[in-house]
Amino acid sequence: MRKDVRILLVGEPKVGKTSLIMSLVSEEFPSVVPYRAEEITIPADVTPERVPTHIVDYSEAEQTDEQLFQEITKANVICIVYSVNNKTSIEKVTSHWIPLITENTDKDSRVPLILVGNKSDLVEHSSMDTILPIMNRHSEIETCVECSAKNLKNISELFYYAQKAVLHPTGPLYCPERKDMKPLCVKALTRIFKVSDLDNDGILNDHELNFFQRTCFNAPLESQALEDVKNVVRKNMSDGVCDNGLTLKGFLFLHTLFIQRGRHETTWTVLRRFGYDDDLELNQDYLFPPLKLPADSTTELNHNAYLFLQSVFDKHDKDRDCALSPEETRDLFDVFPYMPWGPDVFNTVCTNDQGWITYQGYLSQWTLTTYLDVQRCLEYLGYLGYSIIAEQESQASGITVTRAKKIDLQKKQTQRSVFRCNVFGDVGSGKSGFLQAFLGRNLMRQKAISEEHRSYYAISTTYVYGQEKYLLLHEVLPDFDYLSDGDLACDIVGLVYDVGNPYSFEYCAKVFKQYFMDSKIPCMMIAAKSDQPEIKQMYGCSPLEFCRKHKMPPPQSFTCNTAAAPSRDIFTKLTTVAMYPHVSQADLKSSTFWLRASVGASVCAVLGFAMYRVLLRSR
Repeated sequence: MRKDVRILLVGEPKVGKTSLIMSLVSEEFPSVVPYRAEEITIPADVTPERVPTHIVDYSEAEQTDEQLFQEITKANVICIVYSVNNKTSIEKVTSHWIPLITENTDKDSRVPLILVGNKSDLVEHSSMDTILPIMNRHSEIETCVECSAKNLKNISELFYYAQKAVLHPTGPLYCPERKDMKPLCVKALTRIFKVSDLDNDGILNDHELNFFQRTCFNAPLESQALEDVKNVVRKNMSDGVCDNGLTLKGFLFLHTLFIQRGRHETTWTVLRRFGYDDDLELNQDYLFPPLKLPADSTTELNHNAYLFLQSVFDKHDKDRDCALSPEETRDLFDVFPYMPWGPDVFNTVCTNDQGWITYQGYLSQWTLTTYLDVQRCLEYLGYLGYSIIAEQESQASGITVTRAKKIDLQKKQTQRSVFRCNVFGDVGSGKSGFLQAFLGRNLMRQKAISEEHRSYYAISTTYVYGQEKYLLLHEVLPDFDYLSDGDLACDIVGLVYDVGNPYSFEYCAKVFKQYFMDSKIPCMMIAAKSDQPEIKQMYGCSPLEFCRKHKMPPPQSFTCNTAAAPSRDIFTKLTTVAMYPHVSQADLKSSTFWLRASVGASVCAVLGFAMYRVLLRSR
């Protein structure tokens, strides 16, 4: 909404423009009227809409045409004043003033007009019969007010309507010629309806209507008032109410009715509460609330955000199979202006046997977006109406900014839940297979993945000492000379080499020596394709000797060429080392250390599966 309003009064000489302004300010008719009143500013606290209002007078005797044109371009609303007892002044409205204003305003930003019939105290008849045809021909005219500066009739109302025409304009909402709402308005209200339809059954029941009413107007509707609203819809359309709830058609009809009856401030209140600006676009301040992100910190979803996203999933998982079918996914993102997830998402998170994103995969993708691009996450949560449905100040309240990593290292503990592992390896070493194995896909399933839908990220959960954590794997392209800061910033490094390729290990050794040997980032060597015979690496020392020399854990054998899903032990180890980078090499070599971590993972996996089944039954 605008922060101030600028009202310009124009019209023929002696129609009472200056008298109207002076009567408003002094609350009495002036005995002496100057040619032109000085610009006045009405403070926000004395205006109905709580917005500062500037009122500007025009005098043909004191101002040039150029000055008039400048004032027209600066005005937010223009009042064309005529005298109800002067036909010439009425005729000039259409023959002079409206064309003049049209010529001096941008066609794409229509300035609302108010017709003001002054000196109503001098006649017994109304001028509305003459004015209504003019209003019907010119859609930019918001309304007409008949008033009297002499007896103060409708003076306050005149300036209220002028202010209202700026703050709650009809133009973006309604087309008078078609007598229907404009497409952008329908689109915005449709999104609002879908966000407010908490159970996604296509109707707003009494609970949802009351939540909507309280959200927009800070007060619920009484039971009888709810019934009265629904009865109005029932009388006017057969499919506006279904199962005693308001359908989308009924919801749109109500807002059309509000606008037609001059109550468009009601519709604007709803639109602005759901984040829309005067052009019916979602406001940038709404989509991107401020969020401070210190260096060396990461971003994660907090508990409230996960609960909200779980409710969104439940709302759209109509068949209760804990996965989103293509139709359910489209329905979920119908409140977005575009589809946010591309085909690569199906190779980034866990899917079911049909290739549909599972409940776990859905939460993982949100976690990935939050970690990699928190601004995009804020935008997405805004489209879903997080701040409204979760009753939070903004989407930023759903984000946790972690403390700096160096503090975690100093305190030898972390509160983070998401850990990033950058995976390095030469061409053909098995990096992509390693990422897909994390999502439970063996070599056979991986062969079905097309190159164009390939993902360089994989994210899922692991369990360490009974705690559920997210591990984010990022495959770094093997361009040794062009590693970016993003390629190097992580919690742990995975160095993958092919045991069957004698030249594969050399790349891993070079990357380690050039980029990580002197860093505090822990590294782990991964001996991929371990189902094949191991060939001696053409390097100065063996991988095991290299790891001993540089105080790394011994190479970890791994293969995704299995009948069932590949083993997840290596991913638990990676997460554990990422969580405890300060753990000594002696502990990392200890089988007891890994046993404690993996037993905790097994127990949590069993408990997690049991809770998953309980959740499924309850849903």
